[in-house]
Amino acid sequence: MVTRVEVSAKVLGWARERARLPVAKLARDFPGFAKWERGEMRPTIKQVEALAKATHTPVGYFFLPEPPVEKLPLPDFRTIGDAPPHRPSPNLLDTVYACQERQSWYRDFARSVGENERAFVGSVTTSADVAQVAESMRREMGFDLDARRDCPTWVEALRMFIGDAEKVGVLVMCSGVVMNNTHRPLDPDEFRGFAIADGYAPLVFINGADTKSAQMFTLAHELAHLWLGQSAVSDTTIRSLPDQNVEKWCNHVAAEFLVPLDVLRGEIRKAPATEAEVARLARRFKVGTLVILRRMHDAGALSKAAFFRDYDAELDRLRAIDKGSGGNFYLTQAARTSKRFTRALVASTLEGQTLFRDAFRMLGISKAGTFQALGRSLGVL
Repeated sequence: MVTRVEVSAKVLGWARERARLPVAKLARDFPGFAKWERGEMRPTIKQVEALAKATHTPVGYFFLPEPPVEKLPLPDFRTIGDAPPHRPSPNLLDTVYACQERQSWYRDFARSVGENERAFVGSVTTSADVAQVAESMRREMGFDLDARRDCPTWVEALRMFIGDAEKVGVLVMCSGVVMNNTHRPLDPDEFRGFAIADGYAPLVFINGADTKSAQMFTLAHELAHLWLGQSAVSDTTIRSLPDQNVEKWCNHVAAEFLVPLDVLRGEIRKAPATEAEVARLARRFKVGTLVILRRMHDAGALSKAAFFRDYDAELDRLRAIDKGSGGNFYLTQAARTSKRFTRALVASTLEGQTLFRDAFRMLGISKAGTFQALGRSLGVL
């Protein structure tokens, strides 16, 4: 006998909209969905379980009389003007929850091995001078102009930037998918990154589905949030003119951190900017061309109208070529979950301090062989 269950039509509609799935796809995978939503037919338990998996919705939600109100567990700075915050997608929510679990684990680990709290977290306010804060960030991480100039490419400079942030205790996680699920890509238009402030385990997540050029600015922006001691989910870019004071301040700090304005003014040879000049300055500062365009505008070498025009054209060009590749799985895995975090978790698990099932869940892997190979790639084994 097939057991059918009562499911609220409102909850069904909410789950469909929340998952941002095309109606046609749901109709193809669940032929009875339209009738369920209209109350003309009830689904079976197995169908509800399958629908929960397809929409990335906890199965228990389908038995609620009304849709739950889901909120991001972090301050949401994605609002533009007076518009309400965008409803967070399951992919964004699950990414934040996964990072919170990792951060909680690392906080306990850091305390157990005697690590000190990071003094830079919460060390400034938005009333602080932007240039001075940017300089203190570069000094703290040892990420100066000369070191960047020695990098062969600005992509290498981004890797060095991430490494320098991790050396001072920041857990930097960069991924374009939820955990390791390539069927759940993250949307850069929904969010570009977030910061979770904590003295023992400050964390930055970068949306790896964004362009490499944008990722460098996102990291600098989220680090500014850590210096403020403020957690936040952001969708700002270097093109943005945020309404919120905090986001505006973090954008200014990030831009000054990457390309100090007084140094740039001394380097500019041609104004207005030409394609060749932008490329030359990008090589000089080892940042993306989008950052250079913004800083040339800030320096008065590019009008606002010209900046928006050139920025949009350059972004289209970068999106066309910035496809990337899968690369080495173990290097990618470490980048997704932070090398600092991953090394600590693997070592703790091998020492018997952490359960393998917990480590596998936090890393998003399922095989012992993968875990062992990951440990060897990080020098833990």
